[in-house]
Amino acid sequence: MAKGSFSQGSGPSTRQLRVGELIRRTMSEVLARGDIHDPDLNRLSITVGEVRTSPDLRVATCFVLPLGGKEQGDAVKLLARNQGELRRIIGKKCGLKYAPELRFLLDDTFDRMDETRRLFEQEHIRRDVEK
Repeated sequence: MAKGSFSQGSGPSTRQLRVGELIRRTMSEVLARGDIHDPDLNRLSITVGEVRTSPDLRVATCFVLPLGGKEQGDAVKLLARNQGELRRIIGKKCGLKYAPELRFLLDDTFDRMDETRRLFEQEHIRRDVEK
């Protein structure tokens, strides 16, 4: 594919989705087993909800949420602090040509789902949907 031929509205490619899912599964496994040499990070149970990769697969944005939603800011800081070790492990286990730079953001999917449910329960919105 020619350089610069990515259109903004086309969405991620199949390769991006496949690599993102591979990184998500590997990251979840690493965090669950406690392979990181940071006791502060190992005491947290962190869910990796999604990983989005850049078109060139050099940057992976990981959407994470600590179990129960507690200590959210600490979890992102701890993951960012251990980014180098996580990147090394991901690169080794995934077998990618380049280990992507890892970025961490809080996953707000569950909050958005709760807000959507709350909106659909409102009477005037329910009437509009039923029409």
